[in-house]
Amino acid sequence: MPRSCDTMVALGGTTVGGQTLFAKNSDRSAEECQPLVQRERCEHPDGAVTRCRFVELPEVRETCRHVGSRPHWCWGYEHGFNEHQVVIGNEALPSPLQFSEPKLIGMELLRLGLERGRTAAEAVEVITGLVTRVGQGRFENDAGVGTYDNGFLVADPREAYVIETAGHEWAVQRVTAATGISNVYSIGTEWDRLSPDAEALAAREGWWRSAGRFDFAAAYTRPDAGANGLSSGARRRARSCAVLAQSSGRIDRATMMALLRDHSDGTAPAEPFRTAIDHRGGLCMHAEADGAGGNTAASLVAELCADGSRLPIYWCSFYSPCLGVFLPIFLEGDLPPVLASGGATPDPESPWWLFHRLSHLARREPEAGVRAVRERWAGLQAELFDSADHVACEGRHLLDRCDETSAWQMLTAYMAHNVEVALKTAREMIGELEGTDG
Repeated sequence: MPRSCDTMVALGGTTVGGQTLFAKNSDRSAEECQPLVQRERCEHPDGAVTRCRFVELPEVRETCRHVGSRPHWCWGYEHGFNEHQVVIGNEALPSPLQFSEPKLIGMELLRLGLERGRTAAEAVEVITGLVTRVGQGRFENDAGVGTYDNGFLVADPREAYVIETAGHEWAVQRVTAATGISNVYSIGTEWDRLSPDAEALAAREGWWRSAGRFDFAAAYTRPDAGANGLSSGARRRARSCAVLAQSSGRIDRATMMALLRDHSDGTAPAEPFRTAIDHRGGLCMHAEADGAGGNTAASLVAELCADGSRLPIYWCSFYSPCLGVFLPIFLEGDLPPVLASGGATPDPESPWWLFHRLSHLARREPEAGVRAVRERWAGLQAELFDSADHVACEGRHLLDRCDETSAWQMLTAYMAHNVEVALKTAREMIGELEGTDG
């Protein structure tokens, strides 16, 4: 199964509005449905346990309200955000370690970070603590679940961190401006914290022999993983970092969305955005015409807010972001339940499967079909930008007046209306592309 993803963050000093922006493309198998789910804040009794796919953990007293983008079979998430504006995305990484005993899946660690972290720093402690005690990475299982080592980008309105793991070992680096991560180890000697045994294990295995400052990436990158800029992950990370660097001070949500829709293969990191759908290998990934290979399954752009001037806005997209629309989500209201629908087989009522169908139909006509779909979404996206900004300010105003009921009602109705319009538009376009009335 393809496990290539890309995650980016731009702290307030690099953005147009002075607020932190976060973005993630989740790339999975082209037919793996990834719905969007909301979980409520929950109190747990003494002795309660969290049942993950392969291991059980002691539960904490209270877990946070959050939204996650969940492969339909998985307890965990590819990316998500919680009520405290903590947002996390993960990446598959290639270490040489492999285990016979069960461990945590990276997507489970991501969900646990959202459930238990009220700041980015707290979420980092949750994830690194569990990696040390329970572990993650490649391990044998009879469920046919692909397992791998993981990297994470964790952010809140004021700070962000990169975590990279190998088995039970990890390194953490604090982000100072803007950065991207991908399917390549990127924390070399610039780590801020290391797991207690990271250097000793690498030395015992013969992966690290230098007397200098420990290089986590050099020690834990599997030799056949295409290191030193040769892998797709390295090229995609170079691309996202180059765009963020050259856009510093001018980064906004449109920049992040354009990055997630970009088709540059990364061989020329500073080149203009590539929108042609036949240019393969970029951050926006497309499967082959027969469905083989991976495809971007879901995307997120988070507009966080540190000064309380508005509510945070979480822009979520299903399937190919270059052929879809980013819908504004507010955690202070209830997510439309239909967004959580969808399983292993095509379902016309599932938004994810609907956008899957639209993307594949549009790509049959790379000129006319793709152009028509993009033009149709562009008008709605512009309307959503305008209305979401207004709603974010009005919602904040209502909450500041302690009118939580009115805020909840407004935000819930707003999200439901947008989803209804987007699904209706998608169905109309599918009908047109199929040559029917719908």
